[in-house]
Parts: sequence; structure tokens; C-alpha cells
Amino acid sequence: MHPGKAPGDAIPVTDTAAALVLESPRRLVSKEMAIPKTSASDALLRVEACGLCGTDHEQFTGALPAGFAFVPGHEAVGVIERIGHDASERWGVGEGDRVAIEVFQSCRSCDACLAGEYRRCAKHGIGDMYGFVPVDKHPGLWGGYARYQYLSPDTMLHKVPEHLDPVIATIFNPLGAGIRWGVTVPGTGPGDVVAVLGPGIRGLSACAAAKVAGASFVMVTGKGARDATRLDIATRFGADLAVDVDVDDPVERLQQATGGLADVVLDVTAKAPAALAQAISLARAGGTVVLAGTRGSAETPGFWPDLIVYKELRLLGALGVDAAAYEAALDMLASGRFPFAELPRQTASLDQAADLLAAMGGEPAGAESESLGGQTITGSGAPPPVHGVILPWGGP
Repeated sequence: MHPGKAPGDAIPVTDTAAALVLESPRRLVSKEMAIPKTSASDALLRVEACGLCGTDHEQFTGALPAGFAFVPGHEAVGVIERIGHDASERWGVGEGDRVAIEVFQSCRSCDACLAGEYRRCAKHGIGDMYGFVPVDKHPGLWGGYARYQYLSPDTMLHKVPEHLDPVIATIFNPLGAGIRWGVTVPGTGPGDVVAVLGPGIRGLSACAAAKVAGASFVMVTGKGARDATRLDIATRFGADLAVDVDVDDPVERLQQATGGLADVVLDVTAKAPAALAQAISLARAGGTVVLAGTRGSAETPGFWPDLIVYKELRLLGALGVDAAAYEAALDMLASGRFPFAELPRQTASLDQAADLLAAMGGEPAGAESESLGGQTITGSGAPPPVHGVILPWGGP
């Protein structure tokens, strides 16, 4: 948050805003970008905090290539600095309100949007998600790695509950994913046994969501030293059992604990090719397996497609989140039921962003990136923090 400022406090808006532009893989460049004027139908956000996830690291390294320069950042929380009359009525917010910005936009009129599936909006879809729009597209400030972010008329946003810290509020995005991917999509309900593969922030969020939905038993898996801390804290987020797959067979451990297999398996791993085979093995006959987020690998060692047939499994893909899940996430964060505020966390200013991105990816010691017009960023090799947040105005 801007030092000494609270929601509604005015910060003089200059003609330009500090922003980071990802010009090519591993090259983040600091720029002063023109702050757009607003009309009756759009708004300007003063970005207080922007959460990071695996997609940010994939964009940064080029694993998720763009082919154009852009301002990254798709988990922004901030204060409405300016807003037009029509936008204020459409969104139900005004100047000074703290809001969380969804990554997808919605035209609100196509068949997909009218059905609530605005992730497949005919006008927008995945083609112009916030944090992945060409900087050359006016007005350029389309992401959260900036002090100000433009909010188009088709923005989807949510008012943040009072007294919820903006850094903690950025968890609305991964927690919303945990709710939709771990509960809504598979239909998780009371008495279900749930297995979550991947103990990152989305995996821990899915554990919490499953418990709130009434799951009788939740297991989460991780792999090796990188995930040790995450597995250690998993029971605080609803997990009944945490398994290091480098040490134990997760199928055996689940059977020992429950006498059977999982009704629902959620795979939120990244760059873990063997996870798909584990997911299929963990599911009971007639169970549901959800593959969520991007995989980062085309390899699937040990995967035997016939098991899907023999077990008559439901295999579902989940891409994004919806408004209902985001609202539920913000409510859960405000309730304080789970200690999301205590997650291992690292924050960074704009000029420290490349370091944080390298840390989030767990890059090996000595890995180098070029940032800010030539500064060399070196990976530490340390286990990545569970939660990473960029603070465009600086701060602790």
C-alpha cells in the first residue's frame, strides 16, 4: 500500500505511472507510462498489491510465450482512484473503494457471458486477460505490475471486505481457484474423500475449500524439500494427511487412512509429469479427477488411459474462476477461519520484482535473468515462498 495512505485518501495523480513491461523472456523493463483519462464507462485503479502465481513465472521465463511486450500482473487489489458514473452503477463501487480485479473480462451480452461462463466470452475470452494484453493496445496499463491499472468497461471486480489487508486480499484469486476447482467443478460435498495433488497456495486453498464443503477426509501431496514447509502447514488449512511422494506411496497412505480411495482428486501441480498417473490411481471407481491450471509439460509418465475406462472416471479440466467463487473467497479471507495471513510470504517493490519471480519459480542458484534495462538477477536456489506479492508503491 502507498505509505501512509488509507482507502479513499487522495494521492495526487501525475501524468505518468511507474510500471514494469515484460519486453521478452526474463527482461522486465521499468517505464513511466501515461495515465489514461477515464470516461463514464471505465475507471482507474491505484494498485496496492498484486499477487503472483505460476503463470507469472511462466510468462517471465518464456515458458508461456506472448510474442509481444506487456505489463504483467493478473491478481491486483487496489483502490478506485477515478470512476465514471456508468461504471460505478454497473459495478456497485465508487471512488475510494478497495476492490479485487478478476483476470477475465466479460461483455455481459454473448451467450457464454449470459450463461455465467465469461471465461469463454466471445469478445474477450483468453485473448485479452488482464496481465496479458499488449502494451501497444491503448492505454497500455493492463496489468498489476504498475502503480495504476486501467479498468475497461467490461471489467469484473469485487469489493474487498472492510479491514481486509490488501496483501492478504490478493489471495482472493488462488482461494477462488481452490473453491471452484476443488468444490464447484467436481461437486464436492459432505462425506467426500478428497485428494489434492500440489501443496502450493492453490492446493492449500483447495484443502480449505473442501473442508468447508463438508469433506470427511482431505489428503494433500507434495514432492521433496521444495514442498516440505508447505506439507508441514497443510493441516492448518484443512488437510488430514500430508504425503511426500518422494517418501511414501500416496495410494497406500490414503487407503491406510480411509480404507479406500478418493471420491475427488484435484491435480494442481505444475511441471510434475507423473502427477496425472497418480491422480488416476488415487481416484475410486466412479470418482472424479479435476486437472486445473496449466501443466507446464506434455509428458505423462505412468499414465495408462485404460484406467479411466475401467474405473469409469470423470476427467474434468478447469481453467479459471468465476464471480461466485471469488466472492466466497473474499468472505472466507475476512472470516479468518484459516490462517492465510500467516502463509510463508515474500513481498517486493517494482524494482525487486524479477528477484521475486525467480524465487517463486524456485530457480536454481546461479540462474541469471536480465531486468530493469540490464540489471542481473541471480536465482538463490532456496525453496519458493508460498505467497508472493508485488507492492507497486513499495512497503514492507
